[in-house]
Amino acid sequence: MAGETVIGRMRADVSGSFRRFLHNFRELTTSSPSRFAVLVFSALILLFTGLFSMPAAASNGRVTPLADALFTAVSTICVTGLSTVDMATHWSPLGHVFVYVGVNVGALGVLTLASILGLVISKRLGLRAKLIAAGDSNPLRVHGGPVNEGQTVRLGEVGQLLATVAISTLVIEAVLAVLLYPSLLVGGVDPITALWEAPYYAAMSFTNTGFTPNAGGLQPFATDYFMLTVLMAGVFLGSIGFPVIFALWRHQWHVRRWSLHAKLTLITTVILFFVGAGVFLLLEYDNPKTFGSMEAWDTTFQAFFLSAMTRSGGFSVVEMGDLHGSSLVVASMLMFVGGGSASTAGGIKVTTLAVLALAVWSEAKGRPSVEAFGRRIPSDVQRVALSVVAWGATIVAMATITIAQITKAPVEQVLFDVISGFATVGLSTGLTAEMADPAVYVLAATMFMGRVGTVTLAAAVAATSRSQHYSLPVERPIVG
Repeated sequence: MAGETVIGRMRADVSGSFRRFLHNFRELTTSSPSRFAVLVFSALILLFTGLFSMPAAASNGRVTPLADALFTAVSTICVTGLSTVDMATHWSPLGHVFVYVGVNVGALGVLTLASILGLVISKRLGLRAKLIAAGDSNPLRVHGGPVNEGQTVRLGEVGQLLATVAISTLVIEAVLAVLLYPSLLVGGVDPITALWEAPYYAAMSFTNTGFTPNAGGLQPFATDYFMLTVLMAGVFLGSIGFPVIFALWRHQWHVRRWSLHAKLTLITTVILFFVGAGVFLLLEYDNPKTFGSMEAWDTTFQAFFLSAMTRSGGFSVVEMGDLHGSSLVVASMLMFVGGGSASTAGGIKVTTLAVLALAVWSEAKGRPSVEAFGRRIPSDVQRVALSVVAWGATIVAMATITIAQITKAPVEQVLFDVISGFATVGLSTGLTAEMADPAVYVLAATMFMGRVGTVTLAAAVAATSRSQHYSLPVERPIVG
């Protein structure tokens, strides 16, 4: 009798502990989706670090050193594309499967993926699940305050957005793989191997990662402009963001019905694409190591390809270390901006740049408010945009100083690789593969902060939001 009583108490304790765990888990996911995202991202990185450390994941059957396994896990989950090992030859077929799965999980976003799985299992989305998924479609929601849902996707449309994310990812990657397959055959890849490399390249372009499964990278396909164009298209579709794809799918060519977010994203992306290509063409046309030995058409195309890849694509035909210093600066600026919000790209995002540019223009014109396409952009969005730039610049500066001190490498190379890591681009001057373990860990942390997002990271670190029921006297300091 006494034994049954003890067993009953133990069951009650276990049941109570489990209920408390579920309660705390629900509170974490709904009260602070940003902290939940950081937690899950960290758990995924630890999981994939363990997977990449397995002897079966390496082609030589040995355990991969911790620094390399951790860096590869961060680069994979954060869809960065930087590596400290030769990605094509170091990993076994199982290791390449881990990379393929990891980039697709990281590209969708942890909150979005969790919500999609919940939708598939339960056939519906409750309010909690919608709030979690909403955190990926609008970073402003991580603050927990009032948010204008019309800025991106309304809460009632989250289910449709999740369906768009899942379907668009599958369809786009499948179409890209079908288009890439003939080019791989023409490039000398055997038909069986091409069946694997085609979806691999498709995933790496749409997720803006830039890993290549073959040892030569894109060099064997440097003159296959059809394949390079398909890769650019995949990078573009991945970088504009799922809310923009959702808006285009709903309204198609009815431009007037597009959201302000979609308009700013597309316009800024196209402008940066053409401006970047023009600047690279101007700076590199006489460089014998890059474009100087090419014909006019080849030079022009490669300039556009380089402009697209420095936005977050990560693929490269020319060696980044061969670019002029001026071109490295331009590439760093493009990488720092990155792609669209809630996309597979990194950086401070094109809408952040657009909002700040509109604010500067409005100030120069003496306008009392910031406006675009008949809409007024509220001051809280402007403050978040400024905060994102400030946080991003601070992270890049601190990482650059630390890695430069550790490696003693030229600061322009360090800055380029750090911005590439922060903006999850994946281009490198060759420095990343040669860094010592302490510098590797610093760059891995930089990639993590860049992918999680400066807004999400700031909200996750903040202890609690405090309400203030009074306002202080106003006094204007001298600025400028």
